[in-house]
Amino acid sequence: MVKSKNTWLLYAVLVTVFWGVWGATTELSKLPGTIIYIIWSTTMIIPAIIALKNINWKLEKDTRSIYLGVIIGFTGAGGQMVLFTGAIENGPAYLIFPIISLSPIITILLSLFFLKEKASKKGWFGILFAIAAIPFLSYQDANNGANGYLWLIYALLVFLAWGFQAFVMKKANNTMKAESIFFYMMLTGILLSPIAYFMTDFSQNIELNIANTSITFGIQILNSIGALMLVYAFRYGKAIIVSPLTNAVAPVITVILSLIIYQIVPHKMIIIGMLMAVISIFLLAFEDE
Repeated sequence: MVKSKNTWLLYAVLVTVFWGVWGATTELSKLPGTIIYIIWSTTMIIPAIIALKNINWKLEKDTRSIYLGVIIGFTGAGGQMVLFTGAIENGPAYLIFPIISLSPIITILLSLFFLKEKASKKGWFGILFAIAAIPFLSYQDANNGANGYLWLIYALLVFLAWGFQAFVMKKANNTMKAESIFFYMMLTGILLSPIAYFMTDFSQNIELNIANTSITFGIQILNSIGALMLVYAFRYGKAIIVSPLTNAVAPVITVILSLIIYQIVPHKMIIIGMLMAVISIFLLAFEDE
């Protein structure tokens, strides 16, 4: 594979494209969150196989690699399960998503202190614009209430888990192959599937037919491929740049596609976030120049 100083940017763009399309189409799935999680975990197998084939099936199986891979996997998949089975079921999405979306702050702080990453002045402006854009892009109307404060605990757990996951992903990429990291992400995601199954309320009318399953699979594999691209982006780029950039730009693509598909005009808060995200793209894309 030919690598250049902008290899990280190529993968970061691919992350935003796959996750942006995933975000715009995810509402087409008519299955409960726990079932969607199980299907998502199975979609991780396909890119994992492709990734391992890319390194001739030479999976790293030393203790350190397994340890880091399992941490990355459980914080990512575990955070996703907590989000859909805990936070959203107990609290208002318009408060939950802006909190979780700021997880790159955790990544940036940890990377600055422990990985000693640095950015140029232009890069820092890009990072600030990206972080500022994320809560605007996560804006939702206050049309649902909260059930006590349990939702806040769940939201903070996801916020910490995903911010820490991105940091460990970058740390692991300094010594591990990206393909091995993704394999352990896939494995831990599947290991959590039985929990999602037993949490499913089968008393509800769940239309688990071929059509709904196929649609959900097709949507969730976009998420899985995006996750693999993210591992590569962290492999070649700085965590303090990759994390805020991917978190800010993917929602922009989602909003644009939603406007085209569903004819939904975004709120002015989201438009402000989109403008901030676009500015951050240009600043971070040419950060080293």
